Amino acid sequence: MTDSELIVDLRGRRIETLDDFRDAVSGPCGLPKWCGRNLDAWSDTINTRGISDVIDSHAFLVVHVDGRGLFGGSRREGRAPADVFDAPQNRLIIHTAA
Repeated sequence: MTDSELIVDLRGRRIETLDDFRDAVSGPCGLPKWCGRNLDAWSDTINTRGISDVIDSHAFLVVHVDGRGLFGGSRREGRAPADVFDAPQNRLIIHTAA
């Protein structure tokens, strides 16, 4: 592992559901086909590590998303994946239009 950041920029991508989010991070994060599609699997992947060689090769994971769709306003569904990024080595940055 290096001290580098894995930066995944999903701004401009339409993310309406948790499945959309999972599909969006799958490629850039190197998620294996057998990796689960639920939030527990995502939490294990980014917090526990040992699932994605791509994520594991970086000390930090930073994901940028637009503050619309799943991450717009106060949608309960959008808070759940944001809460998974609670560990210090992971950050979800939600960008809102100015």
